[in-house]
Amino acid sequence: MRDELERMLAFPAKLIPTSVIVPAWRRLTDGESTWPVLGAVIVATGLQVALPNQYEIPPNWLLPTLGALLGIGFLIAHPHRITRHSPQVRIVSMLLIAVITLANAGSAGRLINALLQGKAENVSATSLLLTGGAIWLTNVIVFGMWYWNLDRGGPAARAQAKKPFPDFLFPQMTAPELAPADWQPQFFDYLYLSFTNAAAFSPTDTLPLVRWAKLAMMLQSIVSLGTVVLVVARAVNILK
Repeated sequence: MRDELERMLAFPAKLIPTSVIVPAWRRLTDGESTWPVLGAVIVATGLQVALPNQYEIPPNWLLPTLGALLGIGFLIAHPHRITRHSPQVRIVSMLLIAVITLANAGSAGRLINALLQGKAENVSATSLLLTGGAIWLTNVIVFGMWYWNLDRGGPAARAQAKKPFPDFLFPQMTAPELAPADWQPQFFDYLYLSFTNAAAFSPTDTLPLVRWAKLAMMLQSIVSLGTVVLVVARAVNILK
């Protein structure tokens, strides 16, 4: 049994003998639904629209436009399920996510700078918490999209079992007897990973296995830590 498991971890799923039970995350699947990702894009775009103008990266229409383009392009490329691997579509989507990530980090930087320079003296605690919360939640969504779009080559590559080794180690991978036979990581799993990393500033139940994943989680924690600590501290000071 041990030899079979070692062979399963050493070769792609399509080369594994049929006598070995291969988990769903290592074999061909139907792909995941497009709609959770589109919902996340819509929420992130709405949060950016709701930000006060002084914290937005000019021009103010940039992020809403990029969010709309990302959502429309993704829906055209994958109308129902994500099954077709297209390097061109993936590169374009990654570029759009990168711009949204940088713009949101810029908004966080503007907010932090305003707090440090004392330029937010006349801002109410409620407004400050809502602004910081919008930036923090957008940070969660965009990094969740990064993890989802990069792990094992992206959702389409995962559905086609192109890469045998994961970039993130989910609990179900180490304890398959505790998960359904058809379990595989989907967008919500990566969103949860992003949320817990932003809230705890460290991995919780899912571990990064490769350097890019560790670097991405470190960068997300930096943005989250700066936003949460300064915004909450200032809000508490106002409430006093």
